[in-house]
Amino acid sequence: MPLFLLRRLTGAVTVVLVTLIAAYSLFLLAPTDPAGAICGPRCTPERAAEITRSLGLDQPPVQQIAGYLRGIVAGRDFAVGGTVRHCAAPCLGYSFSLGRPVTELIGDALPVTLSIVTGGALVYVTLGVLSGAIAARHRGSALDRLTVGASLAVNAVPYFIVVLIVSLYLAGTVLPRAEYHPLLDDPAAWAGGLLAAWLTLGFTNAAAYTRYARAAMIESLGQDYIRTARSKGIGERRVVYRHGMRAALSPVVTIAGLDIAFQLTNTLFTESIFGLPGIGLMTLRAFDSFDLPVLLGGVLIGSVVLVSMNLLVDIVYSLLDPRVRLT
Repeated sequence: MPLFLLRRLTGAVTVVLVTLIAAYSLFLLAPTDPAGAICGPRCTPERAAEITRSLGLDQPPVQQIAGYLRGIVAGRDFAVGGTVRHCAAPCLGYSFSLGRPVTELIGDALPVTLSIVTGGALVYVTLGVLSGAIAARHRGSALDRLTVGASLAVNAVPYFIVVLIVSLYLAGTVLPRAEYHPLLDDPAAWAGGLLAAWLTLGFTNAAAYTRYARAAMIESLGQDYIRTARSKGIGERRVVYRHGMRAALSPVVTIAGLDIAFQLTNTLFTESIFGLPGIGLMTLRAFDSFDLPVLLGGVLIGSVVLVSMNLLVDIVYSLLDPRVRLT
């Protein structure tokens, strides 16, 4: 296990570094002036030059990338309005369009995105696994056909249409109005403000997990150890939900881990339509102003989340399936 973790951590750091360098290189090659886009149409040449120097855009590309990576480890200084502001490590740059360090912006937005994705994941994994297990247990029945048909119908509707319908007709009437309150300030308001986003994300994604769980359960219930458990007189419910479901959860956990990582970096529709100030909405606004530090911060968070969830999935997989060994 320690050797496996060391190899995976080394690979994860390498992937993050390569992703950052590639993203920075693409932004440098883009036919846009970041300083002019940040400063706006009324930008003076002096202000544009100040932003260019502070972002390091007047330096060679290799030196720019090295300075950005060094700032993550040791921090950096930025000249803002004639004063020098220190950005402590891990420094992801300074947003001149918003007048704040990128780490502060991400610190404000990340709890919103984590709250949305975590709550939605609890809904769709729980609902999908339970409905899939019930359908597999009653394979070929009317209940099975109804469950599979409903999941296919839900998946046929584009996600952004569902979000728009919920936002326009349900949020604020049937469901509480979508808004974000910090969890520690008011847990009830936090849950109420995110309920519409949770249910929308949960029910739309539960359809796919119903089919995943059903297929995995059907395969699991056909194994020899399940027949052995039944022959010993163990109750059907215990056989299905304790023995069969544990083995069936392994592929579902793999899909869920990667899906959660993807949604953490792709909550654009949910946050923008419901007006929730998370990572997706922050990144979208950064594209409008070509705010390079904020965009790179979003890329860094996305790559770290993806490689971390990959590692976590491998560990959880080994705990669920005794046949899997991490070496």
